[in-house]
Amino acid sequence: MLDHHWSPDAVIGAAKQRDVCPAELIPCTTTLYNWIDRQIMRTKNIHLSEKLSRNTKSKTRKDREHKRDLGPSIAERPEGVESRETFGHWEIDTVIGSKHKDDAVLLTLVERQTRFEVLLKIKGKDAQPVTEAIERLVERAGDHMPSLFKTITSDNGSEFSALHDTLKHVTDVYFARPFASYERGTSENQHKLIRRFIPKGQSISSISDRQVQRIQRWMNDYPRKILGYRTPHERFVQAMQHTQPAHSA
Repeated sequence: MLDHHWSPDAVIGAAKQRDVCPAELIPCTTTLYNWIDRQIMRTKNIHLSEKLSRNTKSKTRKDREHKRDLGPSIAERPEGVESRETFGHWEIDTVIGSKHKDDAVLLTLVERQTRFEVLLKIKGKDAQPVTEAIERLVERAGDHMPSLFKTITSDNGSEFSALHDTLKHVTDVYFARPFASYERGTSENQHKLIRRFIPKGQSISSISDRQVQRIQRWMNDYPRKILGYRTPHERFVQAMQHTQPAHSA
């Protein structure tokens, strides 16, 4: 928990899933939290950012009028994307550090089924840096693009104003309704993990590309309860193996 920034639940789940010791020696998650609360462990509540930042505000959904039309609405997205039954459906977003207009930002892409994360440091929160980054991503994916990226869902930020046109010959792009962050819930949850390393207000320009890659690697190697305590990297590799066409002998 201290060295790798894992939550108590991730520690317990991974320990059981990987058989690191006899099952009868592994406490339940509640017990581990109680030990932390009683201060009988080196890990303290202050080290558990997830516990300290839990939002108790009402989560009532209030959809507002759609004021910007950047492309197909999420209402047109295939139902199978919502169920996460198939691989290759992504959410795209940005994470800002400081509010300085010249500060870099992180362009984030997360695959909905496996929670595999791609982090790209770009020059700013404008359409041009986003478009350039996406064009490089398409080039890197090459022949794997159709099996890797079946759909991409975005919000209506102006930085994504060229996204549909950039990708219209490559993949399907859909846009969530304004002020409906729950429609991109995977991205929202992933951003909480990023904030463990880049708190609000910290300049992203000051963070090296190598540091960004370390954060991405940590996120993809972090055991998730929702994945049966497997990691996004493990699930991503497994999904990719199933999507690749069989080669004839």
